Amino acid sequence: MTLPAVVLVRPQHEGNIGAVARAMANMGLTELLLVEPAPELGDPAYAFAMHAHDILRGAQRHASLQAVLAQFDFVVATASLRDRLWPHPVVPPRELPAHLERHASGARVPLVFGAEVSGLTSDELAFANVLVSIPAAPANPTLNLAQAVLLLAYELYVARGTPGAIALEPVSRATVFQLDHLFGRLQELLAEVGFARDTTIHRVARDLRQLLARAGLSEREAALLSGLLRRTRNAIARGSRARFE
Repeated sequence: MTLPAVVLVRPQHEGNIGAVARAMANMGLTELLLVEPAPELGDPAYAFAMHAHDILRGAQRHASLQAVLAQFDFVVATASLRDRLWPHPVVPPRELPAHLERHASGARVPLVFGAEVSGLTSDELAFANVLVSIPAAPANPTLNLAQAVLLLAYELYVARGTPGAIALEPVSRATVFQLDHLFGRLQELLAEVGFARDTTIHRVARDLRQLLARAGLSEREAALLSGLLRRTRNAIARGSRARFE
């Protein structure tokens, strides 16, 4: 999947632009385009753009959205659409990677975001091939600009296979035989402490066996617990012998 560019149309606060740059860097995006009017980028922008100063320094400014989009093949725009019906396809962020794979594979794609307060106008949305609307609680349905960028960039990052993700060591799950062995140790300990004389022991034993089945223990975890139960029984036995010596 070709890495998209991020286009901010009439952003109002340089701190938000810095936060957008940081979100982009987090998700492996590098190309930031600003549509005028946009504030100059000073200390506040760079403070918010921790470890993403190169993105701010490389940001390009354009006089109009139309001028920006002339270099792209397929346009993704964001909108809340709270008060508007729209003929474009509208997808949530999670479905965007699959939509681009179907309709814009290999294309140059911008992710277009409007100003913090007003968003994109209807005329600006008309340039879009697809709209992305981010679901949110009705009581507070609008997101901060950097949050919106991060959500879309994250979904695209995950779709690329999350490069740099930590590789987890494969875990071997405990077998039924190992769980039965562990449960046997547990029953022996319950008998040792006198729990087996309780009238509820059968129901308790069944519940404990179900707990072990649900726990999804690894082989190592089952062995650790089995060893713990064995050592506990041995300690109880030593204490009993000491009392009679």
